[in-house]
Amino acid sequence: MAKSLRSRWKRKCRAVKRERYAVKELARLKKMLGIKEEDKVTETEVMESDQVIFLDAGQINKDKKNKKAKKVSEDDDEDVEMSSDDEKIEIDGDNGKKRIFSTKTLKDQNGQYPVWLHKRKISKMNKGTQKKIKKKSKKRRV
Repeated sequence: MAKSLRSRWKRKCRAVKRERYAVKELARLKKMLGIKEEDKVTETEVMESDQVIFLDAGQINKDKKNKKAKKVSEDDDEDVEMSSDDEKIEIDGDNGKKRIFSTKTLKDQNGQYPVWLHKRKISKMNKGTQKKIKKKSKKRRV
């Protein structure tokens, strides 16, 4: 598509807005993390000293794979059993009871979904698992 004057102007305005919001967002993040700011810092000092670096998902996945490959190569001699602690989350319920949710299925120990999970999301997840089960059964038949 052609680059019209209007689209160029809009793109320029969005870039200016992104810069302005980056400063505000950085200040908000520091406040949430509890990092103390100096008394008063100008916007230019914030932009020079602290910069937010945005990474794309592909780059993050590559870094994770590289770290895993290094760990596997270092730990070849040791036989370590993996724990499933990262797959389960414990949450204190309203009654004071603890509920354990699985991050993969989002079900608790009783097989119930959390209240905040929408019905459409549940049905979509169930459709995916049904497809996997069908594929596995077809592979077994052959």
